[in-house]
Amino acid sequence: MFSVFLQGFALSAAMILPLGPQNTFVLSQGIRRQYHLMIACLCALSDIVLICGGIFGGSALLSQSPLLLMLVTWGGVAFLLWYGWVAFRAALAKQGIQTGTEVMQQSRWRIVVTMLAVTWLNPHVYLDTFVVLGSLGGQLAVDARSWFAFGAVSASALWFFSLALLAAWLAPWLSTPKAQRVINLLVACVMWVIALQLARSGLQL
Repeated sequence: MFSVFLQGFALSAAMILPLGPQNTFVLSQGIRRQYHLMIACLCALSDIVLICGGIFGGSALLSQSPLLLMLVTWGGVAFLLWYGWVAFRAALAKQGIQTGTEVMQQSRWRIVVTMLAVTWLNPHVYLDTFVVLGSLGGQLAVDARSWFAFGAVSASALWFFSLALLAAWLAPWLSTPKAQRVINLLVACVMWVIALQLARSGLQL
């Protein structure tokens, strides 16, 4: 079961690492030390709801429909291939991230609303949790599925709290073009490997 935990942990971590809207927002709040732990907690809780919903509720729905399972599986393959390609292109580009340090101080509730918007209004969040994690986790046995979900949510919580707590030290390193290039190359490779594994399981449906 520990291997299943590591599988969920690694897959979730690979999807969290890219500096998208959610990570950039947590990073900027950590740099300003403005409600950064609260934001990290809310991000982790949101991911727990989405991940568990995708793995348990979504997988139960998919298991009742082989056709729907096949569509979601190959949809996950297509998304992972595209996601890897985007990460690979980002590794070749010369782009930096905006940490948001120039943004003026905001109220706590405005920050919370902004965090909820970048999390729940981001379509990639649903693709990650319901399509990719849901399709992979849905193929596991019930006991193994719980360990897979536990690994996925553990990676999410660890990442967001680490990012918030160490933002002041990590931001200069993460914002360099060289660091972003290495991270994006690793993400591209992981996404493509997972896509191949998912495609193999799709051919057996």
